[in-house]
Amino acid sequence: MTTIQPKGEHLRQAVKWIGEMRRDEGEKAYPELIRQAAERFNLSPKDEEFLRAFYKREAGE
Repeated sequence: MTTIQPKGEHLRQAVKWIGEMRRDEGEKAYPELIRQAAERFNLSPKDEEFLRAFYKREAGE
């Protein structure tokens, strides 16, 4: 059974998960974590692109 999530909830969960993975596993590369999060949380291509831009700014690139 699929749970209906509020709009943007998957994206919030992905950001939280990426943060936890970086904390727990050290400096794992953002592109790989974003790819994994997109699969895990069934993100749209638009959401995945948002994450790429968000973490690119955070990394200071």
